[in-house]
Amino acid sequence: QVQLVESGGGLVQAGGSLRLSCAASGSIFSFDVMGWYRQAPGKQRELVASVTRGHITNHADSVKGRFTISRDIAKNTVYLFMNSLKPEDTAVYYCRAGLGSLWGQGTQVTVSS
Repeated sequence: QVQLVESGGGLVQAGGSLRLSCAASGSIFSFDVMGWYRQAPGKQRELVASVTRGHITNHADSVKGRFTISRDIAKNTVYLFMNSLKPEDTAVYYCRAGLGSLWGQGTQVTVSS
């Protein structure tokens, strides 16, 4: 069973940048899609960005032009590059493999104004 471990979260000022990493314990090649989601307090978990095996990406409107998802098959790692961070980006960010129940434990991102 593949496990996912996120890292790279933290506290950053508005306008700053972070890079989140999602390292898989096994190959991610078999997953058609990998995604980053986030959940803010009192809100539902939402899709932030996804990338397919063929490197086709999709980003939520709220992060387009600021966030970029990428997938390194050789390293079994998915990244989320986050620039121009806003306080409303504050949330726990989760990595997901495929569209089933394989999730990481989450990493907290806090953006101060």
